[in-house]
Amino acid sequence: MVDTLGSGLFMPITILYFLAVSPLSLVQIGAALSVSALLTLPAALVVGTMVDRQGPRRMMLLGNLVQAGGMVAYLFVDTFWALALWTAVLNVGRQCFWGSFGNTVTAITAPGERELWFGFLQAMRNLGYAVGGVLAGIAVQVGTQGAFRAVVIANTVSFVVAWFLLLAVPDHRVPQHEDRPPGGWGVVVRDRSYLRLLLAQYGYVLGVMVLNFALPVYAAESAGLPGWTVGAIFTLNTVMVGLGQGLAVRAMVGRRRSRMMALAQAFFAASYVMFILTGVLPVWLGVAVILVASAVYTCGELTGGPVLSAVAAEAAPDHLRGRYLSLFQLSWAVGGVLAPAAYTFLLDHGRTTLWLVLLGISVVAGGYATRLWRVVPSAALSVTDRPTS
Repeated sequence: MVDTLGSGLFMPITILYFLAVSPLSLVQIGAALSVSALLTLPAALVVGTMVDRQGPRRMMLLGNLVQAGGMVAYLFVDTFWALALWTAVLNVGRQCFWGSFGNTVTAITAPGERELWFGFLQAMRNLGYAVGGVLAGIAVQVGTQGAFRAVVIANTVSFVVAWFLLLAVPDHRVPQHEDRPPGGWGVVVRDRSYLRLLLAQYGYVLGVMVLNFALPVYAAESAGLPGWTVGAIFTLNTVMVGLGQGLAVRAMVGRRRSRMMALAQAFFAASYVMFILTGVLPVWLGVAVILVASAVYTCGELTGGPVLSAVAAEAAPDHLRGRYLSLFQLSWAVGGVLAPAAYTFLLDHGRTTLWLVLLGISVVAGGYATRLWRVVPSAALSVTDRPTS
């Protein structure tokens, strides 16, 4: 919660911050952020190896310190390469933290309650981002360099506070026994069942990326809806995830996990159809429909996230879980690189093109998920919300 509160402060104003405090142009800032994202993608694989060797707690602590250092450096950035360098440092720190997150949650929770905990932590992250976003809006409204720098300092403090809080988390490093079968990245990349699960995860990631990279542009530009609609959509999503994630997990109790993955895609598909309708309806009715569609879309997020996280964690062997989950986590980084360009390209080629493509992806991904239980044993289990023996 502390971590995402600080990140929620800075993430919405990242580009605005550098426009305000540096001589860099919009194009230079965007290029530097993209270059750093591409260069640090392979770091996730290194992080996975280090998590297995050093334990997730140590890597989470390191991630917070690295991010705190990167944010301090942001106070002095005034060139393209300095921005690219320190953003790369921040990206590595972020990968250290999130590459360890699933391992830590799995280690300190019991089988049978992991969907509930992954869902609860996802809800906490959303609430942290929401509160941070509101405070970021105040900084933008003030608009001075001092206000923007205060946001950077606040984010730095959040990483330091999170570091102190994580000191209380016990170290759950898996001992390296001599009788344990050897393994490394070769074992991970040859695990066809896990790679199939990873493919299902990419289908989910493509859906979740819609909220940030496609829906705002579509609502404001393509559908011609009032500007406040975008804010309303994000508020609705945040409130639903923050307050409804636990209810969603309990509603899924007793249902096969693979079917819930498919249900998430069904929610996404239904929302895409409704998004298409908003572009042909009168404005007042289009606003109502897009808000309902956003609620349906959020149900997909609520359904798929905790289940996929629990399945991915339990499908990995204990001594290689760091590598397995770093590969799983890499899907978000890859999606963050590909989705902006792909979605904006499709939006530029017609009002319905993007939604028809995504609709096709959801149909295929949903059908694929229904059969996943045949090859991924943890996907065949039922969703539960209490420990199992």
